[in-house]
Amino acid sequence: MLPEQQEQLLGLLGAAVKAVAPEATPTLLLERPKVASHGDAATNVAMQIAKPLKRNPRELAQAIVDALLALPGAAALVQSAEIAGPGFINLRIAPAAKQAVVDAIRVRGAEFGRAPANGRKVMVEFVSANPTGPLHVGHARQAALGDAICRLFDASGWNVTREFYYNDAGNQIQNLAISVQARARGFGPEHPDFPADGYRGEYISEIATDFLAGKTVQAADAEPVTASGDPENLDDIRKFAVAYLRREQDLDLQAFDLKFDNYYLESSLYTSGRVEQTVQRLIASGHTYELDGALWLRTTGLGEGDDKDRVMRKSEGGYTYFVPDVAYHVTKWERGYTKAINIQGSDHHGTVARVRSGLQALDVGIPKGYPDYVLHKMVKVMRGGEEVKISKRAGSYVTMRDLIDWVGRDAVRYFLIQRRADTEFVFDVDLALKQTDENPVYYIQYAHARICSVLAQWGGDEAGLARADASLLTAEREFLLLQRLAEFPSMVGLAANDLSPHHVAFWLKDCAADFHAYYNAERVLVDDEALKLARLALLAATRQVLANGLALLGVSAPQRM
Repeated sequence: MLPEQQEQLLGLLGAAVKAVAPEATPTLLLERPKVASHGDAATNVAMQIAKPLKRNPRELAQAIVDALLALPGAAALVQSAEIAGPGFINLRIAPAAKQAVVDAIRVRGAEFGRAPANGRKVMVEFVSANPTGPLHVGHARQAALGDAICRLFDASGWNVTREFYYNDAGNQIQNLAISVQARARGFGPEHPDFPADGYRGEYISEIATDFLAGKTVQAADAEPVTASGDPENLDDIRKFAVAYLRREQDLDLQAFDLKFDNYYLESSLYTSGRVEQTVQRLIASGHTYELDGALWLRTTGLGEGDDKDRVMRKSEGGYTYFVPDVAYHVTKWERGYTKAINIQGSDHHGTVARVRSGLQALDVGIPKGYPDYVLHKMVKVMRGGEEVKISKRAGSYVTMRDLIDWVGRDAVRYFLIQRRADTEFVFDVDLALKQTDENPVYYIQYAHARICSVLAQWGGDEAGLARADASLLTAEREFLLLQRLAEFPSMVGLAANDLSPHHVAFWLKDCAADFHAYYNAERVLVDDEALKLARLALLAATRQVLANGLALLGVSAPQRM
């Protein structure tokens, strides 16, 4: 059912319950029966209220059904109802209510599945890679997840901001600088003077070459940086290398068709004094103590409760990594993002409790559980039946650009979204290249292209499909496809609420399967003109919703394949 039909049915069901049991206050829910032959929707409302009312649940269910079917407007939605098991009410939706989805999709078009603006805003922070090398497949999974979650919230009426947090401070940046310096001095990774913890990818040599040549680079949302060409000036090397790799990551993201609204530098938290301000506020809160020359935060008694207290300032004076993270999230709150979502690798699991504990210790009105986190497992890449671990350019890992070059952006986006974020995933390059129904991307896109082909073969004016009589769509597989299309708006809302874009991937595959099964079972371009127009209208609606769903994942909807 369409969301508005479901709301109407729930209202009728509530009125029926009130007529039978005025004192009852149940939670009204409609679910799809596990067995399709049992009906289109089911509710356990009779079982909920039977015990407190001391009534037989099956008898109560029958009374509710009788009251429901007697209500004005019920016949337009409900064809029949029956009692099952200990008191479930199974409902069969009226054919006209199912067929109404065709016109609803035609009228709303690309807006079908989108909710009106709700006036709320959300920040989604993702990728947030250290500017120390090309983006790897883990970053690619973050990019796919984060962008899809942004698209889902946008479709659900939110004002969405995409933010990239650059970790441009700390030991990793120092290692980057001395690695580039070693290459600029002519030392390769095998040379005894090359830093033991240095970066060994070919890209380090490229940075060194451009630095010595005095090149200028400019990253998104940043000023251009010109290399001095002096291999002894480590500070210049550091600035140039960070700018160079930020620019490289920009190019990776462009290849992924991903744009960020904001870039936030970790270094700015130090230069602006925000880190020190946050530390002083934490000390003032009374949740810190000193031990062995270090400053500690009592994270065990804050937020969700950490497994042990955490060092904030080390004995030698430097801050641990979660302190700037706390300062950074204060800026999110102060910028008005009462909802914030972080997409990070599962190796950041320990960060969750520490950041939330620090925010609670500040006592500035930030609620418990802020921010939300989506933690994803890493990705294993298989090609030719073997795991791929090495990229020549990166030195020790497969890059985002490698995947895009091998299989294309659409396949990368879909494959990295099609599983729950917290499950391990094997990216099968060979499967992503197959042009068969084994490849889910091809299978879904082919459904869209196949519909485009049928409409082109018909050759009529699609505007004329507005006159199609959807009541002629009565075949079993037509009803299955109609029901699938009607589920789309509710599925979008569920995927957004659960931060689970894999729901969209599953739904698209199921919708494509329903279409292919229907198309193989029923002729569309039949001699009966009225029936032909009705079936073409159903195909046009299916094409539109497939395109809408693919857009939520950042995947294209080709017209021919």
